[in-house]
Amino acid sequence: MEGFTYNNIFQTKGIEYIIIIVFLLLFIPFWIIVNKQKGITELIQKSVGILNAAVLRIPKGIFYSKNHTWAFLEKSGLAEVGIDDWLLHLTGNAKLKQLKIAGDMVKKGELITEIINNGKVLRMYSPISGKIQEINPLAYDSLQLISDEPYTDGWLYKLEPTNWKADTKLFYFGNEAKNWLNQELTRFKDFVSISLSENTPLASMVVLQEGGELLDHALSELPKAVWNDFQKEFLDT
Repeated sequence: MEGFTYNNIFQTKGIEYIIIIVFLLLFIPFWIIVNKQKGITELIQKSVGILNAAVLRIPKGIFYSKNHTWAFLEKSGLAEVGIDDWLLHLTGNAKLKQLKIAGDMVKKGELITEIINNGKVLRMYSPISGKIQEINPLAYDSLQLISDEPYTDGWLYKLEPTNWKADTKLFYFGNEAKNWLNQELTRFKDFVSISLSENTPLASMVVLQEGGELLDHALSELPKAVWNDFQKEFLDT
């Protein structure tokens, strides 16, 4: 046909097509690997859980102490005390050691319970002063109970308070408690960065997920030195 010329595009642009094909051959396996790793990461997140403000249970009517214990005054006049949900999420699968018995008089700030995990210990102090009237043996038999129901069935002691108003004057309550515990999550992230860099630089993967989110039970697998630092920073107040 007059005026018609034929060009073989595979001859004129053969190199470009080869480059595109090679790129696809390299990109597709890479894409599969990346998405497979992403799927594994999501699976890990679902299995171990993420600790953030939305996870924390902060019921109203509870008085929250800065050393992460709580107190609740019953209609009977007795006060229940226990460990807050924030700390239970951090410690994970640990055991509790009962240090007081019914009839004991305790002062605010006195050691009443220990959280123990493979030789690592956190000391818990009474949020109020009073005489111990009851002990919850179920809570000491199973940490799962207080992890599931920290503010109801998970109380540790019932005390007859001797100075309730003064003891709870500086406690957090209602929305103040929510804001404070959210701030404690942020403070714990900062604490982890400092303490791990000093004690166990390679342990950040145990505590922080991709994007810097805290893993649930973040404290449980960390070494004794970090637990000691945590005691001083968050509980010895």
